[in-house]
Amino acid sequence: QVHVVESGGGLVQAGGSLRLSCTASGPTFTRLSMGWFRQAPGKEREFVSAISWSGGDKFYADSLRGRFTISRDDAKNTMYLQMNNLKTEDTAVYYCAVPAPTEPALTSSNVASLPLYDYWGQGTQVTVPS
Repeated sequence: QVHVVESGGGLVQAGGSLRLSCTASGPTFTRLSMGWFRQAPGKEREFVSAISWSGGDKFYADSLRGRFTISRDDAKNTMYLQMNNLKTEDTAVYYCAVPAPTEPALTSSNVASLPLYDYWGQGTQVTVPS
């Protein structure tokens, strides 16, 4: 069992920036890949970004590449999502998600697949008003 907690959401004006944080508990944190998804009202949950357990492999939704940056600090058991140039379309609940340690490594073909992720945080709201 992995306990996942994300934070850092809030209200930001269009063009502004925000940094989300996520922690995954347990001694296996440094061996856990982690990802971000988001869900707007009335829409399906969609992939945002992900990072391998080593931090060497990073993945982004095509529409977000260049604006969002994912990173991790294993000394703090924390993953970050730096969001820049925020738009109203970014308004959503953002979820941190973690695959079970037994899941395959993240690849470009599986990284956006919801069933890959077994553990989810409660979500943090990001609001970008028009």
